[in-house]
Amino acid sequence: MYWEKSIETMKRAKLQELQLNRLKETIGRTKKSFYYGKLFKEKKLGISAIKKLKDIEKFPFTTKDDLREHWPYGFIAVPKEELVRMHSSSGTTGRATVVFHTIKDIAVWSNLLARCMYMTGMRKRDVFQNMMSYGLFTGGLGFHYGAEKIGALIIPAGAGNSKRQIQLMRDFGTTVIHVIPSYALHLSTVFEELKINSRRDTKVKMAFLGAEPHTEKMRKKIEDIYGYKAFNSYGLSEMNGPGVAFECPEQNGMHIWEDSFLVEIINPKTLQPVADGEEGELVMTSLQREGMPLIRYRTKDLTRIIPGTCPCGRIHRRIERIKGRTDDMIILKGVNIFPMQVEKKLMEIPGVGTNFLIILDREEFNDMMTVKVEVDKKYFSGEIKQMETLRKKIVEELKNEILVTPKVDLVEPDSIPKGEGKVVRVVDNRKE
Repeated sequence: MYWEKSIETMKRAKLQELQLNRLKETIGRTKKSFYYGKLFKEKKLGISAIKKLKDIEKFPFTTKDDLREHWPYGFIAVPKEELVRMHSSSGTTGRATVVFHTIKDIAVWSNLLARCMYMTGMRKRDVFQNMMSYGLFTGGLGFHYGAEKIGALIIPAGAGNSKRQIQLMRDFGTTVIHVIPSYALHLSTVFEELKINSRRDTKVKMAFLGAEPHTEKMRKKIEDIYGYKAFNSYGLSEMNGPGVAFECPEQNGMHIWEDSFLVEIINPKTLQPVADGEEGELVMTSLQREGMPLIRYRTKDLTRIIPGTCPCGRIHRRIERIKGRTDDMIILKGVNIFPMQVEKKLMEIPGVGTNFLIILDREEFNDMMTVKVEVDKKYFSGEIKQMETLRKKIVEELKNEILVTPKVDLVEPDSIPKGEGKVVRVVDNRKE
């Protein structure tokens, strides 16, 4: 049963006992893979090293580079004939990484997604429109199987084709959608073009946002436009995909399902654990996966454990929304900048549209940042003075936030290219 109250509300000590047992089982499985079998032998590690949960720190970290270097089957822990599904990352920062599933892995993953969606209020009577790409990307199929587990009517719309998305919503009475945040904002402009009131003329009551990091300002903007609740989700293909953590109705952090994942937050420089409430890099160990279990996987995602208990009654700890990644941090003139800082500030400025692009260039020894910002159409039909005032305001606000003065180019709505997957926020043209 996907709604497991006994799992979600059990005593903390009981949950940790369950984690410890599953961790030992996982260590036993992982040693059957080529990578971990060799590693454990070299380090003289095994199940006997695990007496308590903290003993996981005796084991080395696993990185994306490790996965790439042992392409394609170096991490599978079962005979290949027991695998039933493969998914893959986009490979935008190098060779793609792959993850393999057994039948049981698919069932556990489906249950986790169903648990997430049920927690927010989705039920069998709902009509679920999945606006994510299907295929190697985990987001589309993951949510599809979760919604199917609940028993909702699913519209597997896939990504893009905005006018058709809107028609499907209206014709079939869609009540719940799964959408990329930047696409949700883009879709609002299509509603306007079609002169359709998204609040009055659809039945959508909630949205699940995923696939790309986004700020609280962007979430609030989406909720203000559409009038529904937008829930933040977190996942990564290496752990199975979406369904790793999800917001409850309190919308104050995402419950990370600790019966399936052992969580650590480390200082990305010292690699030492940090206290709850302190920001660091999220490290995860899978506790139920059969096909390709991973030990201490460095996600590169920056977040923190939110201290205290959640009013919803669930005892699974909460992580804060992802601030950024250790590997998408921009260093410009000695200053560390995250694209989400730029997004957060832009979302606060009236007149700014739904998309932006950071372009980094280098002339001789001088690094420069240009931010292309989509703005409302009225600025292109009004006075030049009005546009220049907005441009200067954006420059000043960004300078105060990131401590660097960027060049800002104002562009028309929908002029910045959009892909079907994760939105591209940074183009780095600098040469090393």
